[in-house]
Amino acid sequence: MIVFFPTYARRSPGEKGWQATVAGMVSRSLPLKSHRRRLAMAVLKRLLDLDQSQLDSDIFQRRAAAFLFQRVSGQRVRIAIGGRLFDAGYSDRLGHFQSHFVLDDEAVDSLAHSTGSACRWISYEAILDDDDPSEEGTARLFDVSREAAADNAQMSLPAIARGRIQIVEQQGRSVISDIDDTVKVTNVANRRELLANTLLREFKAVDGMADIYRRWQENGCAFHYVSASPWQLSPCLCTFLTASELPLGSMHLQLFRLKDSTPLRRLPSRKRSKRRTIEQIMHDFPERKFLLVGDSGERDPELYAAIARAHSKQVSGILIRQVEGKASREKIRSRLERLVRRLPAGVMQIFTDTCELVDR
Repeated sequence: MIVFFPTYARRSPGEKGWQATVAGMVSRSLPLKSHRRRLAMAVLKRLLDLDQSQLDSDIFQRRAAAFLFQRVSGQRVRIAIGGRLFDAGYSDRLGHFQSHFVLDDEAVDSLAHSTGSACRWISYEAILDDDDPSEEGTARLFDVSREAAADNAQMSLPAIARGRIQIVEQQGRSVISDIDDTVKVTNVANRRELLANTLLREFKAVDGMADIYRRWQENGCAFHYVSASPWQLSPCLCTFLTASELPLGSMHLQLFRLKDSTPLRRLPSRKRSKRRTIEQIMHDFPERKFLLVGDSGERDPELYAAIARAHSKQVSGILIRQVEGKASREKIRSRLERLVRRLPAGVMQIFTDTCELVDR
């Protein structure tokens, strides 16, 4: 099984073409009677205090299956774009692969399709060798396209389909957005609610965020979702974005392995990695302006403030949604106000309702 991650293409330095990135993960499902599967399911059942009906529910089965797999290393992956083949390399010991290649202007102009006033995408398909090690003998690909994401959610098996590359111009405005508790209700501060919202319930969008994000997209913004959510949830999150009518964008999630901790017990990952990812995006687009959007549930405010100080010419603003946390509302507000005062006036805005963002 292959999962493609939504990526982006940028102008090649000093060239007329575009440097595109393809990335993803190769895996196979754990056998139904394997010890690892039984152990993981037992841990999840205990953590969530699940009854049999919840264990048998379609949502739980789909979400849990995203974590119950074996990574496949050494799998060669090739992709087809507009009749041309590109080598995406081999999956590493963690099952991940990533490759960069150049597309000329003519190819991009002929293959790209638009999903907004300034948002273009190119689709591609995977071509695998005959010696595919997956259990079916042929690759099963998750389609992350807007047109098919909703359909895939209703299927028992993912369709053989395409991945997508966002074409991002050198100049313009980009939104770098967190996901959990920023655009999706997760309640990260409450571990039990975090697990329930991840495994037992349909994903729910934060009220009003889709409207705001679509307006920004119509005004020419590109989107990059940078989150501590694990890569395993990438297909589910792409389906969520489509169903919620949130703009699609490149997706930058975190590595998570069952052996690193009990399943889903530590979804939020180190912020150091998140900062590296954001700064790499900014480095790839030095002429673009970036709006950073996150929430107060973890360390987004401090992280974004540090990035704004280090890259003041590129950061046009910071928006932080204040959410409930372990600390009192007064302590959270005091913490945020201190950060606001340490930045130039108007750079960071705190909000609780999207109606406060009408001027953005």
